[in-house]
Amino acid sequence: MFSLRRSRATAGTLRYVPAPTSWLKRLVLGRPFRSDTLGETLLPKWLALPIFASDPLSSVAYATQEILLILSIGGLAYFTLAPWVGLGVAVLLTVVVISYRQVVKAYPSGGGSYEVASRNLGSHAGLVVAGALMVDYIMTVAVSVASGVDNIISAVPELNDQRILLDIVFIVLLMAMNLRGIRESGRAFAAPTYLFIATVMLMIVVGFLRVATGHPPVSESAGYAVRPEQAGLTGFALVFLLLRSFSSGCTALTGVEAISNGVPAFRKPKALNAARTMTAMGATAVVMFGGITALALITKVHIAENTCDLTGFRGDCTADPQRTVISQIAAAVFGGDHAVLFYILQAATALILILAANTAFNGFPLLTSILAQDRYLPRQLHTRGDRLAFSNGIIALSLVAGILIFAFDGSTTRLIQLYILGVFTSFTLCQAGMVRHWNRVLADTADARERRAAQRSRLINAVGALLTAIVLVVVLITKFTHGAYLVVITIPALYLLMRAIHRHYTHVREELQPDDEFELLPSRVHAIVLVSTLHKPSQRAIAFARATRPDTLSAITVNVDDADTRELQRQWERRAMKIPLKVIESPYREITRPVVQYVKNLRHDRPRDVVCIYIPEYVVGRWWENALHNQSSLRLKGRLLFEPGVMVTSVPWQLRSTARRDLQRVRPLPGDLRRGVTTQRRS
Repeated sequence: MFSLRRSRATAGTLRYVPAPTSWLKRLVLGRPFRSDTLGETLLPKWLALPIFASDPLSSVAYATQEILLILSIGGLAYFTLAPWVGLGVAVLLTVVVISYRQVVKAYPSGGGSYEVASRNLGSHAGLVVAGALMVDYIMTVAVSVASGVDNIISAVPELNDQRILLDIVFIVLLMAMNLRGIRESGRAFAAPTYLFIATVMLMIVVGFLRVATGHPPVSESAGYAVRPEQAGLTGFALVFLLLRSFSSGCTALTGVEAISNGVPAFRKPKALNAARTMTAMGATAVVMFGGITALALITKVHIAENTCDLTGFRGDCTADPQRTVISQIAAAVFGGDHAVLFYILQAATALILILAANTAFNGFPLLTSILAQDRYLPRQLHTRGDRLAFSNGIIALSLVAGILIFAFDGSTTRLIQLYILGVFTSFTLCQAGMVRHWNRVLADTADARERRAAQRSRLINAVGALLTAIVLVVVLITKFTHGAYLVVITIPALYLLMRAIHRHYTHVREELQPDDEFELLPSRVHAIVLVSTLHKPSQRAIAFARATRPDTLSAITVNVDDADTRELQRQWERRAMKIPLKVIESPYREITRPVVQYVKNLRHDRPRDVVCIYIPEYVVGRWWENALHNQSSLRLKGRLLFEPGVMVTSVPWQLRSTARRDLQRVRPLPGDLRRGVTTQRRS
C-alpha cells in the first residue's frame, strides 16, 4: 500500500510512500496483479503437472504402505496378497484417469465433477459432489502434510515430539505460497515434484538391476516377525481383509480429478493440454506405484499398524516410530541410511508429500469460488485477492486442515481413515453424470463418426462409474467404524448448509427486487444530532446536519449524570447554539434504550417520515485506542440500524494519532506512472 505525499525537496512533486503496515504483506505476497493480467498467469503443461498432479503422484509414497499395514493384521503370510491388491489399485487408477479425460474434453470450463453432476443429475447431486470434494480437499492437505512430516521423522527421529508443530508450520507456509498466486507457487513446487519422480524412478531401476544381477536389496525390517492381531483368517474374514487393504491402497487415486477442475488455468488449447497432462500424470503414477509395491515385496519390508506387534523391532516400540516403507526401500536399494541418494529421496519424498497439499490449495478455492458464484457459499469466496488467487478460500482451507491436524495429533494412520470416501463419492456421481451426458449427445447427433466416438466415451465412463461405485461401497463398509462415519455425517451437513445459504440468497434477492413504481419520497426528514459534550466533533456533526437542510433539526443528550448535563446546557446557552438541545431522562443510566424509544415516538404518528441520526465519532490511529473510544456509539448504531425509517450517519473526527497513518491508503497500480495515471490526495 502506498500514499501520495508532497516531497519536501520539490514543491508540488508527488512521490509514493509505503504505508506503515503494508511492507509485511508485500514481503509475503509480493506486488498485486492487475485484473487485466489474469491471462499472463496461465500454465504450460510442464508447470501444470506439479501444480495439479502433485497429490496423486505423491500418494504412491504411502499407498503401498497402507496396503501392507492392513494385510499385517493377519500376519506376514498375507503379504503375498499385496501384488494382487496393488494390481487392482493400478487398474482402477488407469480407468479413472481415462474417464476423467472425457470430463476434461466435454466440460473445459473448470467445474469438474461438480459441473458434470449438476448439469446431468441435478443440483442435489451436484451439491453432494461439492460437499464430497470439499471434504476430500481438506483431507488431502491434512494427510499430505502429516505423511510428509512422517518421512522427515523417519530421517530425523528426534523430531517426533514436534510432529504437530511441524504440521502447522508447513500448512502456514503452503498457505503463504498459494496466496502469492498459482503460477508463482507452481514454479516453487515444480523442482521438488520432478526431483521426487526422478529419484523414485532411479530407485526402481537400481532396485531391479540389483535383482537381475543376483544381489537383491534387503530392508532393515526383513528379519522382523509380525504378531498377527487376527490369525488364520479365512472365508468372509479374509475377503473383508483384502477389501479393506484395497480401499486403503486406493488413496493412490486422490487428487486425480484436480486437473478437470483446473482446465481454465491451462494455456490454449486448454482442454487438449489438460488431457495430455492427465495422461502423463496417470502413466507416471502407475509406474511408480507398481515399482514401489514390487520393491517392498522384494526387499521384504515388514510393517505393522502397532509397532509393538513387530517382533525384533530395535528401539522402544511405545515411543520410537517405524520407518516408512519408501524410506526402508531407499535404504536397502541405495546402500544404507547414510547414503547420499537415501537422503535425497527422503528429502524429495517429504517435500512432494507436503507439496501434494498444493493440489487441494488450487482445487478447493476454485471449487468454492464456483459454488459462491452459484450462491451456495458466501460471496466472499468468489473474490480474488491481490495476486489473482482466491485468497479467502485458501485461508479457509488452511484453518480447517490445521484444526484436523491438531484434533488427530498429526497421525497419518488416523487421518487416512477419513480419506477417499469423499473422493469416490465424487468419482461415482461424476462418471454417472457423464453417461447421461453422452446419452444426450447420442440423441442429438446423426453423424456416424461422432456417434461412434460418443459411444466409446460412454462405455469408458460407464465402466468408470461401475468400478468407482463398487469401490465406494467397499470403502464405506471397511472404513465406516474406523472414522469414515465422520465423513458420512460431514457431507450431508455441508449439503444442508449450502442449501440453506442458497435459500437465504434467493429470499434476499426476491425481497430486494425493485418495485414497478418509484417509491414515494418521505413526508419529512427529521435530523437528530447526538451529543454528550460540546466539543469540536459535536460542532462538526451539527454543521453537517444543518448543511443537509432537514425539515427539523435538534440535538439530544441522555441525562446519566446531572452535573454533566447541567454543564452541557450552560455551554449550549453561553455559545447561543442555533438548534435546540433536548434532554432525555434516564434514571437507570442507560443510553441506548432511551434514544431508541425517543426515535420510535418521533415516527409513531408519522410513519412516512424519516429520521436521520448524526453520531460524532473519533477516528484513532493506534489499535489500542479503539478500546477507549466510540463504544457507546457502536452500541447505538447497532441498535438503531434495526429501526425502519431510521438512517444513521457517522461524522468522523480524526485525532492527532491518525497523522502517523495513511488512512487513505492510495496505492499505485503497476504501470500507472508510465501511463500517466496519477492519484491526488486532498490536504
